[in-house]
Amino acid sequence: MCGICGYVGKKPISLEQLKKMNDTMYHRGPNDGGEEIYEMAGGYQVGFAQRRLSILDLSVLGHQPMHSADQRVSVVYNGEIYNFKELKKELSDYPFRSNCDTEVIIAAYLKWGADCVNRFNGMFAIALYDRESGSIYLFRDRIGKKPLYYWKREDGLVFASELKPILACPDFPKKIRQEVLPRYLFQQYINAPDSIFQDVYKLEPGSVLCFHAGEIKIWKYWDIGQVYREWSAQPVGSYEEAKSGLKALLEKSVAMRMISDVPLGSFLSGGYDSSLVTAIAQAHSDTPVKTFSIGFHEKKYNEAGYAKAVAEYLGTNHTELYIEEKEMFELVDSIPYYYDEPFADSSQIATMLVSQLAAGHVTVALSGDGGDEFFCGYNIYENVRQAQKLDVLGGMVHGFCNLPGLRQAKLEERLPFRVRVIAGNREKESKTQFGAGNYIVKANAMVKAVPGQDFLPVHYLNESRYGVADWQIRRMLLDMDTYLPGDILCKVDRASMKYSLEARCPILDTDVMEFSYRIPHAYKYAGGDKKHILKDIAYDYIPKELLERPKVGFGVPLDKWLRGPLKEQLLDYSSYDYLLKQDIFDAAYTSDMIQSYVKTGDAGPATGANYSKLAWSFFVFQQYFAKMQDM
Repeated sequence: MCGICGYVGKKPISLEQLKKMNDTMYHRGPNDGGEEIYEMAGGYQVGFAQRRLSILDLSVLGHQPMHSADQRVSVVYNGEIYNFKELKKELSDYPFRSNCDTEVIIAAYLKWGADCVNRFNGMFAIALYDRESGSIYLFRDRIGKKPLYYWKREDGLVFASELKPILACPDFPKKIRQEVLPRYLFQQYINAPDSIFQDVYKLEPGSVLCFHAGEIKIWKYWDIGQVYREWSAQPVGSYEEAKSGLKALLEKSVAMRMISDVPLGSFLSGGYDSSLVTAIAQAHSDTPVKTFSIGFHEKKYNEAGYAKAVAEYLGTNHTELYIEEKEMFELVDSIPYYYDEPFADSSQIATMLVSQLAAGHVTVALSGDGGDEFFCGYNIYENVRQAQKLDVLGGMVHGFCNLPGLRQAKLEERLPFRVRVIAGNREKESKTQFGAGNYIVKANAMVKAVPGQDFLPVHYLNESRYGVADWQIRRMLLDMDTYLPGDILCKVDRASMKYSLEARCPILDTDVMEFSYRIPHAYKYAGGDKKHILKDIAYDYIPKELLERPKVGFGVPLDKWLRGPLKEQLLDYSSYDYLLKQDIFDAAYTSDMIQSYVKTGDAGPATGANYSKLAWSFFVFQQYFAKMQDM
């Protein structure tokens, strides 16, 4: 696990400046660092840099940038190729010097070219320079576990694992891209390929970027919609085959992710996903696996007792830490620096705390991420199923309320909140993303209109690309494309790397993901039982009574914080004069809205007027904007 950065262009960046850029990611790789600059045909120059967190082959032979034996290829790389040992056997004609997976990437490219990425099973962001072809390649893993940004400059590009190295470029303009802000305020994160800055993009998951002779080409080597269609057309024959096949792949995936030359442990919340991953890890270990969980004194958020019970049953070496609200609050100021962009999923705070706890004992931690998206675990999937059943009726209500002569009476606005949501859900490309219309209106209205530019729609208007009639499956695929990489995996990556900790996700193994598409949906959502097949496998390791309980979600008391200890800061950020000078938000509208929220707070779930999340998104952006000037 590391951080990488570099550039290609005719405007040189000095080695000293490249080192400064690289060192902004010291937390991602405190064990080693390397920077090199190469001359390229056509007057171009290439710079590669990496900060290293040593996991495999702790010797100097793992140093990056790494070069092929014939000096044709240079690589900097962040992540893990879990099947590198199998690939190394296929590449036995290459004169390997090290025992690390980075050299396997080089050998694989020399044999298979850019198509080598199709053979990698892992999480990765790779930059590769091929002197023979004069090409620079950027590769990102299939599901987007590892981040990779790039800034399109006039003469080339600058790339990095985080935005901080790009911000450290002396000529970077730091121009906010206002058209992404309404979507950010609504979604609370910025999804690839977009970023918060003009001309800066995230390479999308499952993508390759090639820079050659001044031209940039990008293509997908793994697309969720296409892969789902291919594999779902080959369904497994029975539930027994699905369960045994999935179980075997999960065991293999966990075993591969336990390969490490440094101490390894597991996050354990006591829920199904982390408990299953931990149970398999313990079954593959001769010694007690180190497990970590945090607890909260507020009972409705606290799962520490469940995690402890699972740990005791499995016989792990368990460490738990109870957190005070004050400790959570103290992390708020660090969010802008470590998350690089405005990122307002408040569960990031709990993730940072459990990462900090684990990092005091291990360098690698297994996690259960991906179980909800691939096996139908979120409560929203239940709501989506109900919404599809009511859609025709909702269309009739919407049509009636908008008949000539009735439209002016605004009957639809008077309907109960849940009815209003179903009736107003008329956009065909976002059927599974229904929500409170007034929330959307406010998110759009807050941002100052930019002449000649349209705001991105707050919803993702691309659901038809999946070709799936079942809304529940469609929303799962959409979440795999957006929420999982843009929010969940970003949250875990930044939180863990803040403490130089590598997080590995066995459920997001390539073979597990693709096999999940072969599993009939009825095995995932069986008679209202979400994640049915995954739960059934978990019961093979852990008694049902230790796991079966309502899902508990962690939540920061946003309303309490924003109208309490953060109140004055929020009011300062939303004052008319501050907003007018900032020239990003509609000063009058936003100032009035935030001040009104501070006075009244959330109105309750039945109304849809719960603006603490919107106010929190705004607060996080303003906090980021203020601190960005020093980054």
